[in-house]
Amino acid sequence: MTLPQTPSFRLEGKRALVAGASSGIGLACAVALAEAGAHVTLAARRSDKLRDLQDQLTAKSLLADTLALDVSNIDATRAAIEANDPFDISLNAAGLALHTPATETNPEDYDAVSNINVRGAYFLNQAVAKKLIAAGKPGSLITISSQMGYVGGQDRAVYCATKHAVEGMTKAMAIEWGKAGIRVNTICPTFIVTDLTRPTFEDPEKRAWIMDKIKLDRVGEVEDIMGAAVFLASDASALMTGTHMMIDGGWTAD
Repeated sequence: MTLPQTPSFRLEGKRALVAGASSGIGLACAVALAEAGAHVTLAARRSDKLRDLQDQLTAKSLLADTLALDVSNIDATRAAIEANDPFDISLNAAGLALHTPATETNPEDYDAVSNINVRGAYFLNQAVAKKLIAAGKPGSLITISSQMGYVGGQDRAVYCATKHAVEGMTKAMAIEWGKAGIRVNTICPTFIVTDLTRPTFEDPEKRAWIMDKIKLDRVGEVEDIMGAAVFLASDASALMTGTHMMIDGGWTAD
């Protein structure tokens, strides 16, 4: 009997673009992909933070370079992707949340959140996919979405709308690009402790709401996302496309 062989989780020889790599989930995923062997291009608006991360990765003999990138600037994003060799992996962690009651949302905030979370994500995927298709290469496109792409939340009508949209476009793109060997998936975290979310956890009422929903009785850490990023980027997930990995501590199990 010939035993089956576990597909590799390793990423040697792969080029990975991580948008939003300057902090939080994006930074953690960049580290994870680099540790798995990928050459990671660290992309974000804050190039000073990217250089610091690059220095720390290269000090560990990991492969990384940097790219100043604002995903809400479609023309600049297209130009940056076109100027590079095809990326085998794209992980987009760039995102924005401006939470208000739905009756108080203003058009400026609506547009700001939508331009990054939906428009930016859409055209980043498009640019990476077009480059892969032109080169005849397969790839894995990953977007950091949210559990709020499947449920609602207080003061989060705009954010939820954008993340539901990300889930829809992911399914459609997966259908269109499947025959080219390009997989398109999302990671849907619950509340993760980062510098940006810390004020939420410091609000007793909001923290109580979160803890009531998370069945594992703890909030998320960026480390909870890192394994999923490597899995979706690697051959271990070769038959996964058009779907999501829910990392929510049981929030959506109800």
